[in-house]
Amino acid sequence: MASLTNRVARPPSKPLLVYDADCAFCKLWIARWREETGDAVDYEPLQNAAANFPELPRAEFERAVKVIEPDGRVYSGAEAVLRSLGAGEGVAPTRWCYDHVPGFAAIAEAIYRLIASHRGLAHRVTGLLWGNDVRRPTYFVARDWFLRALGVIYLIAFLSFWVQCDGLIGARGIAPMADYLFAAHAQLGTHAYSELPTLCWLDSSNAFLHFLCGAGAVFSVLLVIGVAPAICLVLLFASYLSLTIAGQEFLSFQWDILLLECGFLAIFLAPFGRIKRRARLSPAAIFLLQCLLFKLMFMSGIVKLTSGDDSWANLTALDYHYWTQPLPTVLGWWADKSPEWFKHFSTAAALVIEIGGPVLIWFPRRLRLLGAGAMIFLQICIGLTGNYAFFNLLTIALCLFAIDDRSWPFSRLTNSPNESARRRGWEVIPILVLAAMFPINAMLIVDSFKPRVAWPRPIAAISNALAPFRIVDGYGLFRVMTKERAEIVIEGSADGIDWKPYVFKWKPGPLDRMPAFVEPHQPRLDWQMWFAALGNARQNPWFFGLVQRLLEGEPVVRRLLASDPFPGNAPRYLRAEIYHYRFATVAEHRQTGAWWVRGDALTYLPEVSLRGD
Repeated sequence: MASLTNRVARPPSKPLLVYDADCAFCKLWIARWREETGDAVDYEPLQNAAANFPELPRAEFERAVKVIEPDGRVYSGAEAVLRSLGAGEGVAPTRWCYDHVPGFAAIAEAIYRLIASHRGLAHRVTGLLWGNDVRRPTYFVARDWFLRALGVIYLIAFLSFWVQCDGLIGARGIAPMADYLFAAHAQLGTHAYSELPTLCWLDSSNAFLHFLCGAGAVFSVLLVIGVAPAICLVLLFASYLSLTIAGQEFLSFQWDILLLECGFLAIFLAPFGRIKRRARLSPAAIFLLQCLLFKLMFMSGIVKLTSGDDSWANLTALDYHYWTQPLPTVLGWWADKSPEWFKHFSTAAALVIEIGGPVLIWFPRRLRLLGAGAMIFLQICIGLTGNYAFFNLLTIALCLFAIDDRSWPFSRLTNSPNESARRRGWEVIPILVLAAMFPINAMLIVDSFKPRVAWPRPIAAISNALAPFRIVDGYGLFRVMTKERAEIVIEGSADGIDWKPYVFKWKPGPLDRMPAFVEPHQPRLDWQMWFAALGNARQNPWFFGLVQRLLEGEPVVRRLLASDPFPGNAPRYLRAEIYHYRFATVAEHRQTGAWWVRGDALTYLPEVSLRGD
């Protein structure tokens, strides 16, 4: 099988690869191979080495790279490359394929001859795709920035919920956590603990809610400054998972699940001591987070095309999106006024970026950077036109893992030859996590193409076992575009005749109130009101909890609103009406000062009272 060309009388003590130092293409890839093989292989330019092996003519060295083995045998071309790479640490599948797979050797040699005969073109293509460095990418800078960014995002999430938790799920809130857990235990028995893994089983008081939020904030700050990041991430995950489960509908948004999945995977990326530029780095953990970015973006694009919603196929989705999204910004109002051709172009661009951008992260450096830049640009545009809490920040943080160390202008990192030895013992854990999660992620992506496909039983069983912990999930914002905007207006009355509206802090209500920026804070009641308007009151049981607390005049719930039309008192009657809203045109805005226009009212909830009259 070996393509033996000759033997030498004075072989080296270990494999020696001889290459042409005048070939710019060769020098680029030799730098990569040195890194791959470490001390297992020596490298020397033919300009120095050819004279040491008189058995081989210099023209033979110039024709193809050579590997000279310690037993004196000499190999050329593709086989020489594959044998040298196989001398490094780990398994060399390509070398095995060369020796055992029929046809592989012939194809490999043909490719080698093609490149060797066009080395100038090959060098230009390499520069176009990789730049001036083709060595294996490392992500020390990305890891450090990502962990600190994740700490900031966790801090935002905890603080944002902290100021709302009493009114949402506290003892006197809209959907009390204690009632929810009691009902779950009554229905599921002891299985409730495994189905709903939350620390709130230990204590469901308001004080414990505040403890979880406060502790989460402290651990977030410690993560930002780099203190015991792995331990902080474990505690942050446990705290946020506990709040997410206790929070019911109010913490069931895709970015809450994304934060949990991202936070869980980051545990295997983080060192136990302080964040240091050269601390252990797990390739498996990097790959898991790159897979998460791919899954998040790729699924978000594919589901739009497979959902059956023709507004994505005919590129009219943005004709509706800016004014029907939950909490638009004033820039969203202006974006809605852009020409139709531009909105259709923007829809197409969003689909191309969501589907093509994540694919590019698996390509060489410059294409990978192009994909990352496109995805970051898309997230900035989404964040400028709509309020999506910390979703855009978290997605941008994940994009860091498409930017390797050599792409940062301030980075002076070089790969360490001892890096693999330092990480070897720890690496088995993220590899096991990868083995468990990769098949689930693969099936989730298959689902985006073909929903309701039957999963293999072993994968379904693993998915069901992991589901309560929310560490692997599917994504796809705006799978179906909302084409009308319904807004619920809650009104109270002391006498059943004079009705006064409750005004929410951020969601559309008063027609003359400008759409505002609230991200990265998420007003979770305002968001839930948007979802409630898509159905009816019976489909949203928490809405009755809101109505009851307002009839009781509960202060912690009133504080979630912008204004209280009954200060110091509670209304005797309450009702909810639903209106169709749309953005005002430029002419309407100039004439009336209104940002919104609404139609006639329909009943969402008939008049109710706690007093039975």
